[in-house]
Amino acid sequence: MTWKLFKGRDSDDSTEESSPSDQDGANQTEGKGKPTPKRRQAEQRNLRPLVPKDRKASRKAEKARLRAREDAEYEAMRTGDVAHMPKAERLPWRIYIRDYVDARFGVAEFMMPAIIFFFIITMVALMAWPQLYTASMIVMYAYIIAVILDLFVMWRKLKRRLIDKFGERAVAKGSRSASYACMRAWQFRRWRVPKPRYPTRGHWPE
Repeated sequence: MTWKLFKGRDSDDSTEESSPSDQDGANQTEGKGKPTPKRRQAEQRNLRPLVPKDRKASRKAEKARLRAREDAEYEAMRTGDVAHMPKAERLPWRIYIRDYVDARFGVAEFMMPAIIFFFIITMVALMAWPQLYTASMIVMYAYIIAVILDLFVMWRKLKRRLIDKFGERAVAKGSRSASYACMRAWQFRRWRVPKPRYPTRGHWPE
């Protein structure tokens, strides 16, 4: 009787212990149709290599993305879309510099065509009219001096405005605001990039 009693108890326990696992297995097979993968297997399946297998294709795709972004940024500058310009062109003092330079009339705007004109006149004068060479050189140097003075006066006025509105950071050495303003002033207004916000001069920034 004792043996049968313990035997019956053991058999009941074994039945009870095995039933949860059987139920889990049944749930797994019923729920997904296959056993649930282990955690390590799932993590290994989600892992991606840090170095791509095809490096050449990866570099080519990265170059294509950079080229597309640069083309989009240049198109934004050409059309005057400030929101999609490069980050440096969206700085508030850069926008102020562009508006200030575009609002004024300066002799520096015609520097490049003037230099080409004086170069042609000088070459012709050397061959045909030597006396004209000296006069053309004097006019050319006078124009260059006028351009330098014009840019100097423009930057002094613009610098005071930038400091009053944006503080010293707008004219710090790393900002390159002076060179940015001078380079823009040297270009024809209609050829400037980013495009001027106003079609005519006289719209001074506040």
